[in-house]
Amino acid sequence: MTMVTPQPLDQEDEEMLVPHTELLEGPQPVQGPIALDGTPPIEAPQPMEEVASTAENQAVEEQPQASRFTWVIENFSRQTNKKLYSDVFVVGAYKWRVLIFPKGNNVDHLSMYLDVADSSSLPYGWSRYAQFSLAVVNQIHNKFTIKKDTQHQFHARESDWGFTSFMALSDLYDPGRGFLMNDTCIIEADVAVRKVTDYWTYDSKKETGYVGLKNQGATCYMNSLLQTLYHIPYFRKAVYHMPTTENDMPSGSIPLALQSLFYKLQYNETSVATKELTKSFGWDTYDSFMQHDVQELNRVLCEKLEDKMKGTVVEGTIQKLFEGHHMNYIECINVDFKSTRKESFYDLQLDVKGCRDVYASFDKYVEVERLEGDNKYHAEEYGLQDAKKGVLFIDFPPVLQLQLKRFEYDFTRDTMVKINDRYEFPLELDLDRENGKYLSPDADKSVRNLYTLHSVLVHSGGVHGGHYYAFIRPTLSDQWFKFDDERVTKEDMKRALEEQYGGEEELPQTNPGYNNAPFKFTKYSNAYMLVYIRESDKEKIICDVDEKDIAEHLRIRLKKEQEEKEDKRRYKAQAHLYTIIKVARDADLSEQIGKDIFFDLVDHDKVHSFRIQKQMPFNLFKDEVAKEFGVPVQFQRFWIWAKRQNHTYRPNRPLTLQEETQSVGQLREVSNKNHNAELKLFLEIEIGPDLRPLPPPDKTKEDILLFFKLYDPEKEELRYVGRFFVKSAGKPTEIISRLNETAGFSPDEEIELYEEIKFEPCVMCERLDKRTSFRSSQIEDGDIICFQKLPQAQAEEKYRYPDVPSFLEYVKNRQIVHFRSLDRPKEDDFRLELSKLHTYDDVVERVARQLELDDPSKIRLTPHNCYSQQPKPHPIKYRVAEHLLDMLVHYNQVSDILYYEVLDIPLPELQCLKTLKVAFHHATKEEPVVHNIRLPKQSTVGDVLNEIKTKVELSHPNAELRLLEVFYHKIYKIFPLTEKIENINDQYWTLRAEEIPEEEKNLGPQDRLIHVYHFTKEAALNQMQVQNFGEPFFLIIRENETLEDVKVRIQRKLEVPDDEFSKWKFAFLSLGRPEYLQDSDVVSSRFQRRDVYGAWEQYLGLEHSDTTPKRPFTANQNRHTYEKPVKIYN
Repeated sequence: MTMVTPQPLDQEDEEMLVPHTELLEGPQPVQGPIALDGTPPIEAPQPMEEVASTAENQAVEEQPQASRFTWVIENFSRQTNKKLYSDVFVVGAYKWRVLIFPKGNNVDHLSMYLDVADSSSLPYGWSRYAQFSLAVVNQIHNKFTIKKDTQHQFHARESDWGFTSFMALSDLYDPGRGFLMNDTCIIEADVAVRKVTDYWTYDSKKETGYVGLKNQGATCYMNSLLQTLYHIPYFRKAVYHMPTTENDMPSGSIPLALQSLFYKLQYNETSVATKELTKSFGWDTYDSFMQHDVQELNRVLCEKLEDKMKGTVVEGTIQKLFEGHHMNYIECINVDFKSTRKESFYDLQLDVKGCRDVYASFDKYVEVERLEGDNKYHAEEYGLQDAKKGVLFIDFPPVLQLQLKRFEYDFTRDTMVKINDRYEFPLELDLDRENGKYLSPDADKSVRNLYTLHSVLVHSGGVHGGHYYAFIRPTLSDQWFKFDDERVTKEDMKRALEEQYGGEEELPQTNPGYNNAPFKFTKYSNAYMLVYIRESDKEKIICDVDEKDIAEHLRIRLKKEQEEKEDKRRYKAQAHLYTIIKVARDADLSEQIGKDIFFDLVDHDKVHSFRIQKQMPFNLFKDEVAKEFGVPVQFQRFWIWAKRQNHTYRPNRPLTLQEETQSVGQLREVSNKNHNAELKLFLEIEIGPDLRPLPPPDKTKEDILLFFKLYDPEKEELRYVGRFFVKSAGKPTEIISRLNETAGFSPDEEIELYEEIKFEPCVMCERLDKRTSFRSSQIEDGDIICFQKLPQAQAEEKYRYPDVPSFLEYVKNRQIVHFRSLDRPKEDDFRLELSKLHTYDDVVERVARQLELDDPSKIRLTPHNCYSQQPKPHPIKYRVAEHLLDMLVHYNQVSDILYYEVLDIPLPELQCLKTLKVAFHHATKEEPVVHNIRLPKQSTVGDVLNEIKTKVELSHPNAELRLLEVFYHKIYKIFPLTEKIENINDQYWTLRAEEIPEEEKNLGPQDRLIHVYHFTKEAALNQMQVQNFGEPFFLIIRENETLEDVKVRIQRKLEVPDDEFSKWKFAFLSLGRPEYLQDSDVVSSRFQRRDVYGAWEQYLGLEHSDTTPKRPFTANQNRHTYEKPVKIYN
């Protein structure tokens, strides 16, 4: 028995990386999307890609070391620690432990992770890869044990990995469930460790002759497809021959961007970036962090290229390479009638579930369906006939792309799932087999449809995210290569084929222990897309592509890019021999202060810089300065800048004569404690009355160099007016006349002086006592004195910022905010200059003034999500945000965008109300009308229906209404009239109001009110799966009423023409399984006689084709956040 040891191993409890209580909003943090496949207890924003950094990303040993660890936790329900650690156990010479959160890691589930026990003491750059499963043992019956498995590349930033929502706490703590017996919980961890090879020094070009593509964040799906297309030489040649000009820019031209990418893949020595290409697609950074579907991208990209190739020498290339044709047919059995339709395809979608290999999928594809009985075919002049329905291929393309349906919708679980079943595919694919069973009679039998495998695109991970890479053999030789983003490796045939079939992998135990049985892991890495090339066309497709295929302007442009890149590389390689010296002058201060900057003196990134060899004596560098600025060496004096403790940056002291004899490199090391490659200097030049330079004045310890800024409250302007030396024993009164002269004031003008002390984290600018000496006021070299005319008594009323401190405070906190209407979230409507310290009322008042709105309380603001570049889902509540800054902060970023909407009532009033979107279905009119119903939160459903009655036309004055909850074309609930509306959600479910038919009000004792839904069999899914569509409804069925009678009433209710209604089929459905009914069947006998929860899963189904227009994304019908469709905008 292993007793629990809660204390961490050699590290503080707080250092454990676990999610915070708040969930990030994007670009998809690992919490959430990866929960099915293993979530790390971390919550930094990161792309959805890389569900688990699988062993596919590394070279690994074939035989892993595996072991099972059992952890028995007694007194489980009495544990008070937020998290518990198991004892340390060793697998593969590595130390591990299990980490659990008994009450959940900010969720109502048990949270459980595998942790690297000694992560805090491991050397820099450590990593280790493990496949593992975690289980809570059911102590009543082992078959109910809950077990989840995943895989991960552990490293310093992700030293633990697992499941935040492992199992519901309600199940765990339920004594009847068997997970807690005698208050004891048993946890098992099966861990298999593989050793990982270090690839930091790996050179893909040198090892394989090929280079990879850089990942922009979540673009591995695109990289694997681009590598596949590039390695079809005929396609590459066609891309090179697309007309482009030297005036085109890659970021605005898909053909040029693709040509540039392919050229670099062909001739570069290192991996290639794809940013130009994605920019040419019209994608922004957010699109690059969205995981998409490689199949969808393939179609969209090929369609776009097909369009761009029209009217060029390469028109029709996409069709020649990828287009095949099949024939859909329906053939009557008893009469001479056949209906056919020819269709083209660029790829074929093959079923994986229920098929052992590609041939089984093709068999299923051409499977003949019998149309008979109630499902007879309506032949034009022959009426209803028994018939055969199917698909046969007219021709296959030279390049055959097979998309394997690894993802499908599971209706019973109401979610998308990944099919990890074993699915085999051959190296040679013969589609002429069995006397051409896949071919139509019209097919050209002289064409030999024998294909050889060219590439295997692999998806590793789960349904909500993962990693893509490709196995390709570019020349169709026996040598395969794996293209995994930047890395290309040589692989053998077994790795490319058999290991990508999917299924389960059995890992034997390597050491005796608690349980010696081998344990299995699901292989989450499996083939997702296959590309075959026809044997008879391979010479034409695997052709030579060289420089003569590339336009001259493209060669010149890309060679120039390459040379510039090489220059940069050389520059970087030689950087250690040089020092960058940044020289600021008075001219820089005059140019920047009041425009680019207000605090301190200069932005060093905007001053002149010199790249000087470190060995050069500083005196020789002064010659370089003389040439550049036209200031003789004897008139130059250089000051070293220093960063003060208050984070300001000021000239600190002049260089000594001895320092000026040193080399530039030595001087940089003396002056720069951070040891970066830059030396920052201020060049002091004295200019005489004739504007010629003068020798710098002598400086003693008594002399202080001060810098002066002048403030004008009327113009709200701060500018640099010069610098000069003062005596430390002197007083500000002694320099008043000189400052007046500098500012252009009269000699006796009264002025106020302020010392600019610091600006971080807050502004500190204090009035300077004019009668106290500079030394007593602690004034030193490099200090900044701001001055202005003495503010008059009425200045505060006359000017917004009457003095220097108030102006600097304003500058520090000013914020330009871009306001967008919530209805048009991509377009700026207007911008306002506000202060980060403005209150909620200040902000809405300014917005209302801009919109010429009398009542600011009718403005509602919504914050901006910096990751998704979209409005956040929830608006800002009235006066909840104290200041503007609170409205703009999104995690560690400050946005400059807010969304606004103008309400018809004040926001405080609205917040006390509940708004529901209700679709009213009129008894006779077809189109429902959506109404926004707004009532106090304590109102009931009855109040909602009464409100609707005032807005709609009823079939008769005494009509009664009911409110339904509809989701995915099923009725889930009839709301009781007394139910409070506060907790009703209309964001995911459709609320439907309708009149209660008179016949329903007088139900007899044997009458049944049943659900009736429209459905169609989803041809792309298994035969027992159905897809609901259209508007569901209730229907009364009488005792002993046959289907024939019921059909008459349904046809009358739905007003369906006879010829169409004759094609409809009727079925009793329970949990998605149809049981077809005959006209003589008594309908009521099929339905349960008592109302049970889940009644929506028992219904009378009307099977017919869905003729309603398809909407790709329907609000309120989308429980899950599916990925956005791939779009190429240009």
